[in-house]
Amino acid sequence: MFLGDLIVASRTRRQMPARAAADITPTPERSTHGVVERAERIISDVVGRPGRPYRLVDTLAMMERRGSITAGMRQAGEDFRDRFAVAQLDPLKAFDISRPRIANRTGFRGGNEPGSRIESARKVVWDAILAVGGLGSAGGSCVWHVVGWQQSLKEWALEQGWNGRRISQEAASGILIASLGTLEAHFAQLRRC
Repeated sequence: MFLGDLIVASRTRRQMPARAAADITPTPERSTHGVVERAERIISDVVGRPGRPYRLVDTLAMMERRGSITAGMRQAGEDFRDRFAVAQLDPLKAFDISRPRIANRTGFRGGNEPGSRIESARKVVWDAILAVGGLGSAGGSCVWHVVGWQQSLKEWALEQGWNGRRISQEAASGILIASLGTLEAHFAQLRRC
């Protein structure tokens, strides 16, 4: 190979992924796990290039599009989900290897104790769960699993349900709608205080 051929080949290799990345669409197998659509706006990727990636359409977005919940109810659900994530209550966790374990020193919090940001998020989540009836209630269980853990409504209705009993998808949808209305009122009251 000549030097000119190597330069052309290296340029082609560098340019192909950028062009090919724009043409990538989700596989048919991916669509079996929920609705996927292009993002509404152009965003920048890790390198800073503009792009419109595909994203999963979640339960709250689909319910708002169908008109079964209001924008305020969706926002309350998203606020709960954000606090839930900060509170680190997701069941799927991995050890954070970037944080070294330091021995407990007097006057400092222990290595296993969460920080104040996490604790305040947990308090917000717990207060919201109590507002919808507690974890033992249908609303609390639905909000915890569907909004917090991001299970599908169908999964929650068939697997978890209320106190371990299966419920219909229509009943599950009604429970979620009522719980989101309560969450909306709860968060509105917190903003006023």
